[in-house]
Amino acid sequence: MVPLPQPSDRFLAARFHLWYGIAWLAVGLGPTALAVRDASRADQYAAAVLLPLLAADYGALLLAARRATPGPRAALVPSVLLALLGLHIGAVSYVLEGAAALFVVALPQFWVFAAGPRSAIKLSGLAAACTALGGVLPQGWSPHLLTGNLVATLLAYAAGVAIGRWLYRFVGLTQARADALAAELADTQRRLAEANQRQGAADERERLARDIHDTLAQGFASIIVLAEAARSGVRTDPDRSAQQLDSIERTARENLAEARALVGAAPRTGAAPGTLAQALRRTLDRFAQDTGLTVTSELPDVACDQRTRIALLRCAQESLANVRKHAGATTVGVVLAARPYGVELELTDDGRGFVVADAEGFGLHGMRERLAELGGELQVTSSLGDGTRVLATVPTTEHEEARRT
Repeated sequence: MVPLPQPSDRFLAARFHLWYGIAWLAVGLGPTALAVRDASRADQYAAAVLLPLLAADYGALLLAARRATPGPRAALVPSVLLALLGLHIGAVSYVLEGAAALFVVALPQFWVFAAGPRSAIKLSGLAAACTALGGVLPQGWSPHLLTGNLVATLLAYAAGVAIGRWLYRFVGLTQARADALAAELADTQRRLAEANQRQGAADERERLARDIHDTLAQGFASIIVLAEAARSGVRTDPDRSAQQLDSIERTARENLAEARALVGAAPRTGAAPGTLAQALRRTLDRFAQDTGLTVTSELPDVACDQRTRIALLRCAQESLANVRKHAGATTVGVVLAARPYGVELELTDDGRGFVVADAEGFGLHGMRERLAELGGELQVTSSLGDGTRVLATVPTTEHEEARRT
């Protein structure tokens, strides 16, 4: 298992190898080097060559791990170096007594740097065999070996295999859980992104449908009503018909501008410039001119942001369109007021009225949605023969923040 630390893991990997190198020097090479003092002159010369080779093996393994790249030959160099390490440990065991300590300390390297558990078992087995043979060959077989390096080497190898296989299994299960969790998380993120995309598309369709209803559809409805009125009065009241034709032309031009804005890339303001009171006055003047109804209004200038202004203006336009199409009224009243809790717009008429529960059309739904986006609400009060009252309320920013907290 050649370690390929990620950039975020390099510090921890470097510390691991540093402390392991120190432990190997202190526990393995240190006592072995001290044993050189009691060896013969020839063995001392041999140990002087072999011990640096062991240190070079470990350094070469570190270098190979740092430079390893994924591929079929990625484990070849570490495997060769681990085999050399086992041979060198066996050579030291042949020269010096007590070299089994070197094998015990070197065991983790076979599990850290080998390509997998099978490779680690084979390479550490090679090192164990070399260590055992290195201890047996100089002395020959004797019962003393059962309490010396041979038993220690075999026990260390067996323990290393057991612990290494358990660690591999544990790490494998952990990695499998991590992979499953990562896959589940990726799938959840994908499904969430798809749901957000669908919801965004649905919201955009609803917004577009609401804008079309509040602008183009209402404009076309006004054109139809005005055209019918102009046609019926073209002989009896030509001046009135000419005025209605002017209104038709103006409304058609406004609808054309709205249509271009709806399909264009530029952001739409949704209303003509000016204050809310000014926009309402223009709307009411045109309504009175087109319908001939009596319109009373109280429209003081109130402070409100652009979104509130557009929402209340659309509510007024939708309510006036409903009066024109359904109410059969003679008088319409509009009151705009600033309240402690927000801005309030009230529209009343003396028409035929209706049952509110039976009249939940797209227009009322659209008004409620517009106001709800701003934390506001719409109240519709009506009964048959008693006219209709529409009250739209939008809270101020300060009041809405206080209500949420």
